[in-house]
Amino acid sequence: MSFTVFLALNSEAFSARWGTPILTLTAYLRFWGIVCFAVTMWLAFVQKERKEELTEDETNITNVYKTIWSISRLKDVQSFLLIHLTSKIGFAAHDAATSLKMVEKGLGKEDFAAAVLFDFPIQIVGGYFIARWSRGDRPLRPWIWAFWPRLMFAFLAAVILWNFPAPPISVGFFAFLVMFRSLGEMASTTQFVCNSAFHARISDPMIGGTYITLLNTVSNLGGTWPRFFVLRALDYFSIATCEAGDASTSLASKGVECVSEQGKAQCSATGGRCVVERDGYYITTGVCLSLGLIFLLAYILPTARRLQALPLSKWRIT
Repeated sequence: MSFTVFLALNSEAFSARWGTPILTLTAYLRFWGIVCFAVTMWLAFVQKERKEELTEDETNITNVYKTIWSISRLKDVQSFLLIHLTSKIGFAAHDAATSLKMVEKGLGKEDFAAAVLFDFPIQIVGGYFIARWSRGDRPLRPWIWAFWPRLMFAFLAAVILWNFPAPPISVGFFAFLVMFRSLGEMASTTQFVCNSAFHARISDPMIGGTYITLLNTVSNLGGTWPRFFVLRALDYFSIATCEAGDASTSLASKGVECVSEQGKAQCSATGGRCVVERDGYYITTGVCLSLGLIFLLAYILPTARRLQALPLSKWRIT
């Protein structure tokens, strides 16, 4: 019995006993849709903001790009941008492929969706306390500390996948996956919140939006560009062949690769099945962890400690 089925049956029993309605997906989405609409209306018509008098030069698109270029030329900003571009390499394979691999191993998509529902309120509460923790003279200190659990969770994810049980997934193992995911996402949330707090602290108030947008864009790019290489490496290091069900077909036993989507479709069309002889996920995870640890110790940690100790004047262009 999958955890989603278990949860549904117990929800029906709880509803029948206490006379409470069952929360459906439709009701859940409708509730949060109304909340989002209400918050938007409150921000639009109730919340008051201080009006800024902007000159024509400040609203000119050409001057905005000149400002971004001036910010990018600051040596300390360049060091910080380089940190953003390299800081997520260590857990790039985990972020890009672990969820897909769990589904391949037999975790139902509906079970995975249920795990996200459990994880969501934890991240909201955790984000609040992390924001309070990130205040002070060294806002990057929690961000630095969170590297170690993120790297550890990336390693443990590979261990869990290596020992993943055959479906159906038990309630106990699913609860363990929910806890594992929540702790991993908490470490990720810690880095995100502390990163944002540091961006807000160092940005020039005169061009705060432009400054923060530049830093956030490069930070997001740092988590995106490794994914291309991770997904290519998964296929490159993987070895999977098609074992045809009928030896008389053109696909003899182990005659066709079964790594690419085209190969999988061709194998399935002939009634064969893909046999994985070597999963590139584990090799790719090892490479990412090794590179991430090297960058962390050699550049990210000493540079981040130096940058957070700089006076605010070092981050200004005016």
